[in-house]
Amino acid sequence: MNALRSWPEFQATLRLPLMLAPMAGGTGTPTLAAAVSEAGGLGSLGATYLTPTQIGAAMAAVRARTDRPFAVNLFAPQPLPPVTPAEVEVACAELAPFHAALRLPPPTLPPQVQEDFGAQLNAVLSDPPAVFSFTFGRLPPAALGALHAAGVLVVGTATSLREARQLAQDGVDAVTVQGGAAGGHRGGWQEDALADTLTLARQVAQDTGLPVVAAGGLMTAGDVRAALQAGAALAACGTAFLLADEAGTSTPYRRAVQEGTRDTVLTRAYSGRAARGLQTTLTGGVHSPLPFPWQNALTRSLRVAGAQAGHADLLSLWAGEGYRQARTAGAAQIVADLTP
Repeated sequence: MNALRSWPEFQATLRLPLMLAPMAGGTGTPTLAAAVSEAGGLGSLGATYLTPTQIGAAMAAVRARTDRPFAVNLFAPQPLPPVTPAEVEVACAELAPFHAALRLPPPTLPPQVQEDFGAQLNAVLSDPPAVFSFTFGRLPPAALGALHAAGVLVVGTATSLREARQLAQDGVDAVTVQGGAAGGHRGGWQEDALADTLTLARQVAQDTGLPVVAAGGLMTAGDVRAALQAGAALAACGTAFLLADEAGTSTPYRRAVQEGTRDTVLTRAYSGRAARGLQTTLTGGVHSPLPFPWQNALTRSLRVAGAQAGHADLLSLWAGEGYRQARTAGAAQIVADLTP
């Protein structure tokens, strides 16, 4: 087991105060995570939709490309919310026309709607990364203790000062503060005021005394500099890497980002949980989604088929408000462009 270092000791091993935001679902790849780490930042694997075997393979793929530290991210475990047959029927009816347009079978729920957190965490601990981050809630004390015992630094996610205080009480090593401009799922679990990233970073750093990772709307070196000046220890960037050569962003997804004609919206249409992405036909056509993770499982086959058919309007085009500033380049070049 590795000895647990303090966050300042760990951060001193990074050449740059940058972190790749974990982008689960295929956009983030081991190649992208490794490239960001190799360039001097902290690469991240968004592993929440991966099986335990896939998590092990993904971590091995990162290590095959770099010996620099990296992070792995999972969603915090939470009870599976109940759904009624009537609710499922309504949700399926809303998606049925989209399935018919692609000549797919009618939408149905798969037998398994989410991976087992305990098994996923065991896969992470089988060959521990330097950092483990989580979102959507608080980590069970046993899980936090196991990570610390393995020498892993733990980072929680907050969208408010109240959430950050609870994470600090739990004993995390750092807090990612997610501002309202951030793309992808909202990481909080209580109130979410869609706060200004810099304001929230300043509040949490001063109140908790913990290292803060600022996330949301950081697209340029000036944005990163401002986050660091606000008290952040690291700046996390995700949308800035959507068009990276190493990203797994599908062709229709890339095209939608490059065109820059769509507004971003907060939607529950794809997963049942609020997330920021580009406006699509689906974001305006689904009004009664099931709660997460049921809706995420229900829309999975449609999203896969939509990507294969090149239909961006069927995809969860997660992106932050500043997505029009994303550029096509290798990850190392993007890291260099973001360096304050």
